[in-house]
Amino acid sequence: MRVIVAEDSALMREGLVRLLGDAGHEVLDGIGDGDALLVAVGEHRPDLVLVDVRMPPTHTDEGRRAALTIRREHPGTAVLVLSQYVERRLARELLDDDEGGVGYLLKDRVADVGDFLDAIARVAAGGTALDPEVVRRLLARTAPDPLATLTARERDVLAAMAEGFTNAAIAAHLHVSASAVEKHVNAVFDKLLLAPGEGYNRRVLAILRHLDP
Repeated sequence: MRVIVAEDSALMREGLVRLLGDAGHEVLDGIGDGDALLVAVGEHRPDLVLVDVRMPPTHTDEGRRAALTIRREHPGTAVLVLSQYVERRLARELLDDDEGGVGYLLKDRVADVGDFLDAIARVAAGGTALDPEVVRRLLARTAPDPLATLTARERDVLAAMAEGFTNAAIAAHLHVSASAVEKHVNAVFDKLLLAPGEGYNRRVLAILRHLDP
């Protein structure tokens, strides 16, 4: 996989470059600001970009703007946001195009290198990888709350769907049968007035758009 790392912290950037290199990925560039990231993406056309939200010079939304520009101008490049903060608007905008190949993970909550590398692979392959806290923020609503109609198990299944799990993965994760998961998924769609899509990316994005327009 061909990757560009955009992170203003030199220690964090070099750590990610080494980690990805050791995992067999080709790191095309390590960048510390949003403008340089856009230039590098245009030049190298990577498979995936790892980008922080707040980067120089203002440390406000340079990474956010760069990520959205990449999604718009280079749709073949997957984008994985790796940030200390949940930028709810950015998460919603990244997911809004229904194309997949996006992720949003929180730095402080990445506890396992293997899981992190799996998330990168999933996003590069056109899937999604969302930190549960990002999902929680996206699903948070003021009254009336559509989630109030869901049972506890249906909430668990919905959260797993939004994290990008397939039905089989949800069954293993929750230690239930595949048929039980299918039943809960259908109940979620029925209660939230959502029709099932062709793959887990489509249904995740539909749920997020419906609950957080």
